[in-house]
Amino acid sequence: MFLFIPVRNLLAFIYKHNFIFIFLFIELLCFYMMYMNSGYQGSGIFNSANKVTANVYNTAANVREYLLLKEENKRLSDENTRLYNMLRKGYMAVPMKQYIRKDTLYKQQYSYVGAKVVNTSINRRSNYITLNIGSAQGITRDMAVINSDGAVGFVKDVSENFSSVISLLHKDARVNCQLKRDGSYGLLIWEGDDYRYCILKDIPTHAKIVKGDTVTTSELSGIFPEGINVGVIDSYERRSNDPFYTVKIRLIADFKKLGYVYVIKNKFKPEKDSLEIVSQVQDSKKK
Repeated sequence: MFLFIPVRNLLAFIYKHNFIFIFLFIELLCFYMMYMNSGYQGSGIFNSANKVTANVYNTAANVREYLLLKEENKRLSDENTRLYNMLRKGYMAVPMKQYIRKDTLYKQQYSYVGAKVVNTSINRRSNYITLNIGSAQGITRDMAVINSDGAVGFVKDVSENFSSVISLLHKDARVNCQLKRDGSYGLLIWEGDDYRYCILKDIPTHAKIVKGDTVTTSELSGIFPEGINVGVIDSYERRSNDPFYTVKIRLIADFKKLGYVYVIKNKFKPEKDSLEIVSQVQDSKKK
């Protein structure tokens, strides 16, 4: 009894709305015939279905890309670190004379360690950057920090697994730089106004300054290798009673978007620092 009631009701429903089912059947039959017999309409139906499928796949791919972005960034950072360590400018030329033949050997002076920025600031007078590497990775005080664009800062303090970096956007940051075209030296400072700009002081008035020219780190920097990009000249002026030009530099590195950086190890820095300390001690004894 209970089995026949639903069937009877179903048959009654179909009979009552038979014109709807007949219409749907005819529609499906028409679509099928169009698809089978007409290339244009058939391809249109097929392409519409493909568009829906493609959108689903594209959305899924975007989700996967987002989830894998962190891993991909880490992979790219590691690859860039490897390439930096292969650069010739990371090596120091060592002249040798052997068998009456002059030759040149290249000794690696700089090596690079990739790191991730885990904390940073740009709106204070003293801005710092925290990295996820420390003494366990061989990081020590006064190592230079750059990103793929240019100079970022230098290491101030180190724990086992983290490093605190003085940003170029710090009131006490001082970096010796030079005009790439002219070679004139100056001191880079931040006046605390805009995170996009720094000031290059003590550029002599005879220097050939051209707006848009590049500013790089100089060989006088005790921290950065020579030739690291810092910024481009935005404007310059000679302030009252100042015998030098003050040059406004637009920084190349975007400090608002720091993600992965590279810490530079100078393998000869301990030797150089030790020698300079000895010289200073000897001079103090003579006085």
